[in-house]
Amino acid sequence: MLQTKNLCGVTLQYNVEGEGLPVILMHGWGCNHTTVASIERLLTPHFKVYNLDFPGFGGSSTPPAVWGVEEYTRLVEAFARAEGIERPILIGHSFGGRVSILFASRNATRKVILVDAAGVKPRRPLKYYVKVYSFKLWKRLLPLVVGRKRADETIEAYRRKSGSADYNALTGTMRNILVKVVNEDLKAVMPRIQCPVLLIWGKNDTATPLRDARTMERLIPDAGLVAFDDAGHYSFLDKPYEFNAVVQNFLQPDIKQES
Repeated sequence: MLQTKNLCGVTLQYNVEGEGLPVILMHGWGCNHTTVASIERLLTPHFKVYNLDFPGFGGSSTPPAVWGVEEYTRLVEAFARAEGIERPILIGHSFGGRVSILFASRNATRKVILVDAAGVKPRRPLKYYVKVYSFKLWKRLLPLVVGRKRADETIEAYRRKSGSADYNALTGTMRNILVKVVNEDLKAVMPRIQCPVLLIWGKNDTATPLRDARTMERLIPDAGLVAFDDAGHYSFLDKPYEFNAVVQNFLQPDIKQES
């Protein structure tokens, strides 16, 4: 059942289904709760699943300021308190993995499943940083040469040509939030996660490469990695039967337990 709750200055939409131990399910960037509906359907016979729309996506309102992973995590913490959720199972895909990592690093958590999760800052060559800082300098000087209006038009055209699909699909606050979150590195908090963690990855993932998963496996004390051949960033959709089998095996001890 779709519901809404006002927390942390936003209206949060979420779907609740099933009974049992609580699971908080979190989608990736640019998606909403329907993207991970197949995971929700897998779990609802045995768990109470809270499938969230992150602020800025789906039926949730846009954050009132430029949020980072910290603010999104505080929202999930506030949501858990409001719902009386204790020691949840967290499942996070991509950006949802970032929030899962930070949440589990400082809150009692039963288990975590990270699916093609973000959280390791991308490795970038020197030429990337030369390009970035050259652009910043150009952006500052251009209005002095051609005027503010024409400079803004020229800069936006350049961004649309050079930016990622995620970046170009956004405007205003959400675009600034994307820039902020993709540059946040969560490696420092990973060793603080004290619950079992399952990493599920597509070997062909180019958005969050398999090397990120190996870094997480090394840094998280009780982590195990399963990687699927012929699967990309949406491994749960590319390999649904294999994904379901691995998740069911990991969560089998928790089925129909009392919280």
